[in-house]
Amino acid sequence: MNIEQFYPLFLQSDKVTIDSRKIGKNDIFFAFSGDNFNAATLAEKAADDGALAVIVEQPEFENKVRNIFYVPSTLEFLQQLAIHHRNQLSIPVIGLTGSNGKTTTKEIIHAVLSEKFDVQYTSGNLNNHIGVPLTILSIKPEHEMAVIEMGANHQKEIELLCTISQPDFGYITNFGKAHLEGFGGFEGVIKGKSELYDYLKNNQRTVVVNENDPIQVEKTENYTPKITFGKDSSDYQFGLFSEEHFVGLEFQGTEAISKLTGEYNFTNLCAAASLGLHFGISFEKIKNAIENYTPTNMRSQVVKKEGRTLVLDTYNANPSSMTASLHNFVTFEGRKTVIIGDMLELGEESEKEHQNILKLALELAFDQIITVGKNFKAVNLSALSFENTAELIEYLQQNKIDSENILLKGSRGIALEKSIEFI
Repeated sequence: MNIEQFYPLFLQSDKVTIDSRKIGKNDIFFAFSGDNFNAATLAEKAADDGALAVIVEQPEFENKVRNIFYVPSTLEFLQQLAIHHRNQLSIPVIGLTGSNGKTTTKEIIHAVLSEKFDVQYTSGNLNNHIGVPLTILSIKPEHEMAVIEMGANHQKEIELLCTISQPDFGYITNFGKAHLEGFGGFEGVIKGKSELYDYLKNNQRTVVVNENDPIQVEKTENYTPKITFGKDSSDYQFGLFSEEHFVGLEFQGTEAISKLTGEYNFTNLCAAASLGLHFGISFEKIKNAIENYTPTNMRSQVVKKEGRTLVLDTYNANPSSMTASLHNFVTFEGRKTVIIGDMLELGEESEKEHQNILKLALELAFDQIITVGKNFKAVNLSALSFENTAELIEYLQQNKIDSENILLKGSRGIALEKSIEFI
């Protein structure tokens, strides 16, 4: 079975899935195998459930009569199918990456562009070597535009994802201290994320640049075409303002206030607004999109609970985003408790970076500081500390937090959100 032979069958399908629990009639199931489970054993059941086709990488499970096809690698076949499908598309594809704010920026860009276009975009956090192909394969004839989020934790990963998604426009949110272990330090982060710039330059595609970010300016100095924001000389200039805890932007006398907290989200709003204006969307419609977007993904999410304000930022954490969150939270009025969880994948820098964040939290003089995770516990000599979220929950069941404002910020693996119902 090759891609050209299989593609007409793909075009007849409703969707592509790698989750056997989500197979519907007329779907294509890619039977990925892990260390502890061989999904190819579910091939016949998938066909019974109405799958249009099943792709397996063990020849003994092939059954062409039932459209169960063997390929040497399900992953490679998925990626090559996505590339082939991408080559048939004539719609603009926007690719974005960065150390912080990728998913929030993607969501806002989607909200803005959807004011005028039928836009397909990355679902949830499907931003890796499997998720990006799945997103590309979810683009249907009715879609007029696509927004593809690309995540990475090592060199050459963004290069691969660009080969698959072939973005016409690209934006890097920022360069921060994330995945230092995999990238080999901060300079490695810059190099790895800049693989998006390399693709755009080599293929004469358009780059979106925040001209207040010196790294972005340096890396795109001689690039064309380019969409810029941030400076008086930029294509688009926006003003920053805030109401209560929420950040907004102003454009030519019109203000739009989001439901996002933190000035660090200002550039995310600017990038989305710049793309909207570039594609001919009025700022009134952009304002509508920004003001109606409600974060529900535990990223810069503000929740009111029993008269208190909870800031949920528990999907990811690294030294850059943690620093920004703490500086933002200290501006809240009233008593403030911070619950900060370990920052993962920092490698040799882990101890130093956890010490730096704890020092910052102490300097900012929050009313209460609680740390969760082994890394913070190892360096925490002055604040309340727990080894994991389960221990935190035990404490919260016996001790009420009195602060009017509570920040929860930590890496996904710490799962701080599990403690919310006990606060």
